[in-house]
Amino acid sequence: MASRLLILIAALGLSCSASKKENTAQPKAIFIIADGIPADVIEKLNLPTLQEIKQSGGYTRAYTGGNGGYSKTPTISAVGYNSLITGTWANKHNVWDNDIAEPNYNYWNIFRIAATTNSKFTTAIFSTWLDNRTKLIGEGLPAAGAIKLDFKYDSLEYDTVRFPHGADRKFIQQIDKAVAQAASEAITNHAPDLTWVYLEFTDDMGHLFGDSPQFYEAVKAADIQIGKIWQAVKEREKNFNEDWLIVITTDHGRDAATGKHHGGQSDRERLTWITTNSKNLNQHFNATPAMVDIMPSIASHLNLTIPESIRKEMDGVPFIGPADIAELKTSFEEDGILLQWKLLNPKLDSITVFITTTNNFSTGGVDEYQKLKTVGAREEKFWFKYNADIPFTKILISTPHQYLNTWHVR
Repeated sequence: MASRLLILIAALGLSCSASKKENTAQPKAIFIIADGIPADVIEKLNLPTLQEIKQSGGYTRAYTGGNGGYSKTPTISAVGYNSLITGTWANKHNVWDNDIAEPNYNYWNIFRIAATTNSKFTTAIFSTWLDNRTKLIGEGLPAAGAIKLDFKYDSLEYDTVRFPHGADRKFIQQIDKAVAQAASEAITNHAPDLTWVYLEFTDDMGHLFGDSPQFYEAVKAADIQIGKIWQAVKEREKNFNEDWLIVITTDHGRDAATGKHHGGQSDRERLTWITTNSKNLNQHFNATPAMVDIMPSIASHLNLTIPESIRKEMDGVPFIGPADIAELKTSFEEDGILLQWKLLNPKLDSITVFITTTNNFSTGGVDEYQKLKTVGAREEKFWFKYNADIPFTKILISTPHQYLNTWHVR
């Protein structure tokens, strides 16, 4: 009798485990870049779609442009896109302008990471700009991992028959509409695991008219286009066992004087924002996250396995799921280096500090890190004696949930 009872209990346990597994929703993610909209514009306009998504998850101001010094990054479109998809600033990914002359593909983008994690993982891009796929993601390029996207809808900027070009740039708005519609249909019918949508027209109106009714109307139109995609996401979650993350952001702000320009390091040019439906936001989300924080956040939602060598080089801190520290920085003080950070996880007792004086990773090599010390996490600072004549030092912090690195450049 006892043995029969044990068999019955075991069978029930297996049944419950199978049921839980079946009820685990499949994670999906989509990120949307609406070009060139500073946070103050988002906050002043009535944007029903973004408001609804905010109510589901959250909204926060964010920034782009690096953290000064060696990581100072131009507030230019392609530069921002690459910072997002690689989780690194321009000093690493090596995209400095819209020419995208020599990207450093040693810093993997999230599409390459996804392809490496799971060969059955489906990816998609719907973009008003072809270079996002061919140059930034580097589809098919051996140096970028020779990955292939499963769904793609782009290059419409070269279709002058369907979209006759004019100085008013209205053809770009028509392309944006087509891109949003294609993304909505693909989500409805195919539900790619990872999707990038890019919309350009807002930036065109900013360049032409600056802070103006024309610019604001373009932002409202983008909200409507995003609404079609959001509706498709909601329908998928309603009808399928899927857990969708949507992240909407911009690539840069605009100058304060006219709103027509960007590229520099003024506060408004660096001022971006993030709206998401995530219900798993950590405290870093409300602490003005960076453009580079989006990639590890999406990876966290999708449960992607990021290779350790890539994790050690990322500048981003996830605002979804667990994170231990942020805002890592160095300064030279009293013949030594002062390392400082912000503690996110109050339960974290210690961090481990490693250093190297090489940057072989950037050229495809390996850096040999030396363990310096394990120190108290709650101290939020650590000083160590160091030779000021050493021109370059890479400092790596290891915690249970993440790596974070910073450079000290003489």
